[in-house]
Amino acid sequence: MKLSPRFSAENAHRFSFVKAPAVDAPEAQRDPAVAERVAGMLAEIARDGIEAVRRYATELDGADVVELSRDELAATGDRLDPALRAAIELGAERTQQFARLQRDHLTDFEAELLPGLTVGQRYVPVGSVGAYLPAGRFPLTASAFMSVGVAKAAGVPTVIACTPPQPDGGVNAAVAYAAYVSGVDRLFVVGGVQALAAMAYGLLGEAPVDMIVGAGNAFVAEAKRQLFGTVAIDLLAGPSEVAVIADETADPELVAADLLGQAEHGPNSPAALVTTSRALGEAVVAEVERQLPTLSTNAICGPAWHDFGSVVVVDDRESAVAVMDELAPEHLEVQTADDAWYHDRLTNYGSLFIGPWSTVAYSDKGMAGTNHTLPTAGGAKHSAGLSVSRFLKPLTYQRIAREATPALADAVDVISASEGMSAHRATATLRTDRLHRSTLPSPELTTRK
Repeated sequence: MKLSPRFSAENAHRFSFVKAPAVDAPEAQRDPAVAERVAGMLAEIARDGIEAVRRYATELDGADVVELSRDELAATGDRLDPALRAAIELGAERTQQFARLQRDHLTDFEAELLPGLTVGQRYVPVGSVGAYLPAGRFPLTASAFMSVGVAKAAGVPTVIACTPPQPDGGVNAAVAYAAYVSGVDRLFVVGGVQALAAMAYGLLGEAPVDMIVGAGNAFVAEAKRQLFGTVAIDLLAGPSEVAVIADETADPELVAADLLGQAEHGPNSPAALVTTSRALGEAVVAEVERQLPTLSTNAICGPAWHDFGSVVVVDDRESAVAVMDELAPEHLEVQTADDAWYHDRLTNYGSLFIGPWSTVAYSDKGMAGTNHTLPTAGGAKHSAGLSVSRFLKPLTYQRIAREATPALADAVDVISASEGMSAHRATATLRTDRLHRSTLPSPELTTRK
């Protein structure tokens, strides 16, 4: 999440830094060493099948591949604190509720463009999905809501999931229970590249999945990149990002807290403030430094803020929109005196959080219902995040009657002739010929007086 050199040069008069990043903001990059390692693993798994998956699982995670039964999945909820269990159930339901609303607004249709030419579209779910559910230092409990639950809301018949083992070889109970209440069909305790390959190549007692979704480390992201084409993927995401547009009416303490909230994802997570008030920008910088020592994750948030954090001051709100649309952040908060004005004009973001009572964490943990799998590194300029529509194929069709033939065939005849595509031309002219023949009187009628 950074300003392009061209944008910076052309628009330098529109902004200035209170705090600039110490280093270039990271993007979703390909580490050659990671790419080579992943390519080797995928080739070995494609050749040796499940045995290679088991070898890597034992070598890298110290545990064999295990599938949890339905009873074992259900029982993971009993291992949780009641408040956590209730929160997981709430997040799963709220995320599916929003996904169902999205699905309801994706409607099949059919229309007649002209007499005899009927066109239409119907939404059909993909056949199977494999979801990767991270469970490392910070288990992303809500990932199951966003992947498994949304796929099920789309009507996907089969959703399997993989999650890495814990140090004792078992499963993270919160992640497993989140998958269970989200409707997962099968869950396997296996992590990393080997998990994605097992789902993509059909090595877990299921046919190869049609799509793989879910976040992960650099190796998981690279595996998704290399498996794309063999399967569909949701998106390729880099470090998590947050940006805030704020004016003099914003609360510096809240703005600082929200910036640090996403910086907590990793030491290379960019956080940016764009403000029309230099006083607010300076107050936020001071507030971040005040809050950092109070956080247990200071060792993560601190480097993220110092290396990749930025505070930009702009002359007016039009410039704020221009700068933010260039940044195209994954998560964007707006805390101003006229949030609606910004909402109407901003176009490049993964998800928008409007007003001081909104915070990214509400979506991150599944409570807002919206999906937290979103584009990073400027991807919001051209792509949206994961949603129920990603699991649906908008299939088009056409039904053409005899009387519509002239309105289509004549133009296809002309275009195909100009292109030199005689076989295309023939498919049209043959129908035109048949149409004309069928409208001529029969030989008996032409000779009868």
